[in-house]
Amino acid sequence: MSSFHEIINSGKPVLVDFYAEWCGPCKSMAPILEQVKKSVGENAIILKVDVDKNPTAANAYQVRSVPTLIVFKDGKSVWRQSGVVPAPQLSELLLGNRM
Repeated sequence: MSSFHEIINSGKPVLVDFYAEWCGPCKSMAPILEQVKKSVGENAIILKVDVDKNPTAANAYQVRSVPTLIVFKDGKSVWRQSGVVPAPQLSELLLGNRM
């Protein structure tokens, strides 16, 4: 398995979903992320990070609430939002403007 840093530096846009098992809105993001994955295919990577199992990653990116979604391009954070985000907005973000 690749390391987190290898993945976010892969050259493709990477959407990271910082979530928690106990979080209601996080559960509602799961089918949205499935839909986004189908629409972006191999053009982007979607990664889920459980903040309870990976507190170091959550702290490194100052994740204070879940779900927090961060899009990385070439290792840099280019977009960030907390809360539930609709699939069309995420797909457009990953595909539309190609960052």
